[in-house]
Amino acid sequence: MRLPPAILANAEEVLREILRFAAPADTTLSRYFKDHPRLGGRERGAIAECVYNVLRNKNFYTDFSEQGGGATMRRLTLLGMTDAVGLESLGGVSEDEVAWVTRIMEIDRKLMHKSSRSNMPKWLFDKLVEQMGEEETLALADGMNKPAPLDLRVNTLKDNRDDVIAKLAEAPIKAEPTPFAPLGLRIQTKPQLQNLPLFKDGHIEVQDEGSQILSALVAAKRGEMVVDFCAGAGGKTLSLGATMRNTGRLYAFDVSEKRLTKLKPRLARSGLSNVHPVVIAHERDAKIKRLAGKIDRVLVDAPCSGLGTLRRNPDVKWRQQPSAIGELQIKQAAILDGAARLVKGGGRLVYATCSVLEDENDFIAKQFLETHPDFELIPMHQALAEQKIELEMGDYLKLLPHKHQTDGFFAAVFERKPMPKKAKEEDAE
Repeated sequence: MRLPPAILANAEEVLREILRFAAPADTTLSRYFKDHPRLGGRERGAIAECVYNVLRNKNFYTDFSEQGGGATMRRLTLLGMTDAVGLESLGGVSEDEVAWVTRIMEIDRKLMHKSSRSNMPKWLFDKLVEQMGEEETLALADGMNKPAPLDLRVNTLKDNRDDVIAKLAEAPIKAEPTPFAPLGLRIQTKPQLQNLPLFKDGHIEVQDEGSQILSALVAAKRGEMVVDFCAGAGGKTLSLGATMRNTGRLYAFDVSEKRLTKLKPRLARSGLSNVHPVVIAHERDAKIKRLAGKIDRVLVDAPCSGLGTLRRNPDVKWRQQPSAIGELQIKQAAILDGAARLVKGGGRLVYATCSVLEDENDFIAKQFLETHPDFELIPMHQALAEQKIELEMGDYLKLLPHKHQTDGFFAAVFERKPMPKKAKEEDAE
């Protein structure tokens, strides 16, 4: 069954708005769909896939949409929609357009200039080439330009992985265990999870496998005091709470009350009662100072460029500016310093980002160790072995989509040396 011809006009309209990069693509799409309630589920899915295809392949599509007849935006939309649903599903396409699209889709992209083939802005391509070499950058770009599967985490307070796989199969939804995270499931399709009793009753949560591994590195235990320092909507908070078996005290700090509000319904589903969401003004907030030197484990999932999430958010590479990285570094260092004050002697501090840039990762970790002699690095291979996660890593966790089939993540694990009494008093000031 063909999609109505009008869908191309709808996709073109929202694509034009998104390519201004004034707001995140998912926000613009949500608003557009809200303003156009007569669009059905199939039409919305096709439009969304079209938009994300264009964002993933922007360099390639733009190079060729400037050739041929008709408006450039129409040709961009045709290429994106063809990738999403296939030419045979589109109504209102002329014979000339069919011939043009068919010819473009047959081009061997490996013959293109490498920076164009990467579908990255030049500044990002050049930075990654400097960091990891040209071939590795192209492999990373290929991995980033593929849509991500749907990863879930099983809530062990309510279920176990094998039983959830069986229950999902009855839906019928095929779920497979993730290769590294012990509670993860991977689904290649995009089912309507919100309608499933398993989801509504809190047996499963959406969480990328890489994010699950970050949570595991905190190594939270029953009865401990734990802080998720940049909790956001709380995916890692929920994971930590389940690991703690709903005991102890788990603080979810964030500067955004709006983000923490999104945690509340997830908390209600999860069955957790040990989580305490706290809105803070900044990393030196008095609410933080009261806990200085008292916390067993702190996770800092720091604000970052988000360049590790391009499989899900391909617009980020076009919206992010190189000048922002330096500003982020200042913020990351300040947040890590503030969070470190919470950690008691012998306690653990995990610094993490969803970025693939060393400027936000290795650089910040090394700088922290240089300025905080009371902390030492726990090599990542040791931290992973403790959690029985079979991943080969050096000093740091570096997850990459083309190697590990996760989003791009970085993590460093630090431990605070035993604190003399005077240091404890200074932390509390």
